[in-house]
Amino acid sequence: MFDTVVVATDGSDSVSRAVDVALDLAEKFDAEVHVLSVIDASEVDASPEQLREELRTALETTADAALASVENRTDGDVTTAVREGRPASEICEYVREVDADVVATGTRGRHGENRLLLGSVAERVVRRSPVPVLTVRQLETADDGAAA
Repeated sequence: MFDTVVVATDGSDSVSRAVDVALDLAEKFDAEVHVLSVIDASEVDASPEQLREELRTALETTADAALASVENRTDGDVTTAVREGRPASEICEYVREVDADVVATGTRGRHGENRLLLGSVAERVVRRSPVPVLTVRQLETADDGAAA
């Protein structure tokens, strides 16, 4: 049923559970795993010009760490990629390129959008993805005022 699973990650805590669920799904179906992290070009472009390269380098480092974190959580083979652009657009384009069967993402990312249901990137991916999107909510801890 699932031959190729794409995991979209920005390395945030809120994506951690989505990674676990996606890796479990891939293992159950013996599917290929692709892990993608997207550097938000608008974030770089919005920064002062003299800081853009420094910010881009920092974001690349964060993206590489996010990918490495996923690779370290599985014994299986993982294909990784870092893209720069509009996150939702890049995720959907990557899904098309690798002919994925499903894409998994957390519901809130690094920016911690306080949207009603989904973060803005997750919402855009759900609306635009050519394949099913598995959105995984990070369970709140008792410290957050809710039960896990």
